[in-house]
Amino acid sequence: MSDNQTSSVVSKVWGFSNLLRDDGVSYGDYLEQLTYLLFLKMADEFSKPPYNRVLPIPEQYKWTKLTEKRGGELEVFYIELLRDLGQLKGILGQIFTKAQNKIQDPAKLYKLIDMIDKEQWSLMGADIKGQIYEGLLEKNAEDIKSGAGQYFTPRTLIRGIVQCMKPEPMKTIADPALGTGGFLLAAYDYIVSHHELNKDQKHFLKFKTFFGNEIVANTRRLALMNMFLHNIGDIDSENFISPNDALVTDSGERYDYILSNPPFGKKSSMTFTNEEGEQEKDDLTYNRQDFWVTTSNKQLNFLQHIRTILKVNGKAAVVLPDNVLFEGGTGEIIRKKLLEMTNLHTILRLPTGIFYKQGVKANVLFFDNKPASKEPWTKEIWIYDFRTNIHFTLKKNPLQPEDLEDFIQCYNPANRHERTETWSVETNPEGRWRKFSYEDIISRDKASLDISWIKDESLADLDNLPDPDILATDIIDNLESVLEIFRDLMGKMDS
Repeated sequence: MSDNQTSSVVSKVWGFSNLLRDDGVSYGDYLEQLTYLLFLKMADEFSKPPYNRVLPIPEQYKWTKLTEKRGGELEVFYIELLRDLGQLKGILGQIFTKAQNKIQDPAKLYKLIDMIDKEQWSLMGADIKGQIYEGLLEKNAEDIKSGAGQYFTPRTLIRGIVQCMKPEPMKTIADPALGTGGFLLAAYDYIVSHHELNKDQKHFLKFKTFFGNEIVANTRRLALMNMFLHNIGDIDSENFISPNDALVTDSGERYDYILSNPPFGKKSSMTFTNEEGEQEKDDLTYNRQDFWVTTSNKQLNFLQHIRTILKVNGKAAVVLPDNVLFEGGTGEIIRKKLLEMTNLHTILRLPTGIFYKQGVKANVLFFDNKPASKEPWTKEIWIYDFRTNIHFTLKKNPLQPEDLEDFIQCYNPANRHERTETWSVETNPEGRWRKFSYEDIISRDKASLDISWIKDESLADLDNLPDPDILATDIIDNLESVLEIFRDLMGKMDS
């Protein structure tokens, strides 16, 4: 497909989303309808020469039946199709689970079907289809009201993390809080671009490398389609994304790499109706034998779970909020256990203004799982302060790949054991890359990993304040963080 043809397809898909927006159809709703229709169209293409594949789409719901209908008949048929396909098993059933028609105008629904029908999607490169779909996912994440941002980790950050992890062929990769699949897709792209794969390696990469959990049906649907369009899995392959809550139990599976950004918000809770018919929330605690401690803190539970499902010598990179670094009680116990039983070798302190959910102060923890030992596995932790005096905003000053280059160079993916501090108490007290020994950490109050050493310039120099937009964003982020703490306290008082 030529560049002009590619641009034409991208333009059509994006243009139609804007047309539907005028009718009140959000990016998220458009993405869902596009997912259903693209899946059926590609299944139709694969059933014809040169593929001639037998696929599990019932005869009465094949693509040609959809293109034949118009007006009210089309609308009724489409609703019936969505409902019945959602009852089927495998990836097909997962794609159409709880599917609903969100395009109320049959004429516009027909136009969308016609637009999709005119393209040969199976002939398009995975990068083209992926580019279209990922672009819509990002647009959807920007819609703050929809809440979709919590399922979308900035792709620039994900790619930087994957560059440090250097995933290899013929190894398994999982994300127990999958969202729309960004980490798995970045790992796929890295492996394809950095290795000449033979036939067996390509098959393993497509069908046996990637696994995940996503409990939100709509988000899981988007993740499945996103990966399918990127050439991971197939229409009739086994479903490798579980709809189950990853924290409920240890499935027994173990993975070589875990790459994840668990959902923001500290508490796990479930809503139920009491005897008076009123709705109440109850904290969820997961009583698992493999966990070091029992807690209702979702982040700490994910950290324990990730350690469990890593293979011995498996590697993890996990995005976690600041409270994981300093919280006392169960937080302190978990940090000490993590230092003892894994090699927690690197922490990247992230700046504010890069996530679609405001008020998030987060870090990336890199650690390697290890076998049982009498001595702690963590000997030293390298911390990169990418937060102090660094400011981003989603629209005017978004995070760019070059912004992470210094961290990646300091991390030294080629040989992590050959690193050099940029911080020096005498020659460079503002250096962002600093090493702390196990003894340094364990002697701190609550074994806190919440460490910073660089002076905040906005506090020291009132004549050199950041741009007003950045100041406003920082104020909002700080207020959101405080509100989160108050919500947590209120929850404890109510329970």
